[in-house]
Amino acid sequence: MDDTSQKIIDAAMELIKEKGYVATTTKDIAGRANINECTIFRKFKGKKDIVLTGMEQEKWRGNISPAIFQNVKWELQPDLEMFMRNYLDRITPDFVNLSIGLRAPQIYEDTRPQILKIPKAFLETLIMYFEAMHERGKIPFLDYECLAMTIFSSTFGFTFLKASFNDQLTKIRQEEYIIGSVSLFLKGIEQE
Repeated sequence: MDDTSQKIIDAAMELIKEKGYVATTTKDIAGRANINECTIFRKFKGKKDIVLTGMEQEKWRGNISPAIFQNVKWELQPDLEMFMRNYLDRITPDFVNLSIGLRAPQIYEDTRPQILKIPKAFLETLIMYFEAMHERGKIPFLDYECLAMTIFSSTFGFTFLKASFNDQLTKIRQEEYIIGSVSLFLKGIEQE
């Protein structure tokens, strides 16, 4: 990809993160990229094409895959902390804002499959982890999908609220949240 195309993609994605898809215009993108608006249409079919090309790039897609959750120790506390930490390190408040911007009705049909990969990778890997922990005799039989959804929802909720309110809602820091949440989850799992 040439430098100009990359500047256009970066400008578009930054603007969508700030303003949303609908409010971002090709004029805005050109201004942010320091290029003439006509250049956008020489490089891309339009705003939607820019976004879909950008979503193919690792820096704009969150890079959540089962591979980032493979460093397990087969101990609940460090493993659940690792799951949450690896997710939160990649799905930052900035990324959440971009993801929200990419859910505009005008583009959501095209962006949804890529966005869906993120929670799907987390949930599927965590469910398989719980099943393996049960097979090893380390946790009782539970509804692992429900348990994984609870942990995912808590993890996503934290980054979503930080994206929405920064520290206005809570001053709890990421690491403090991870450790505290895992401690609470463990108490619930161990009582079963």
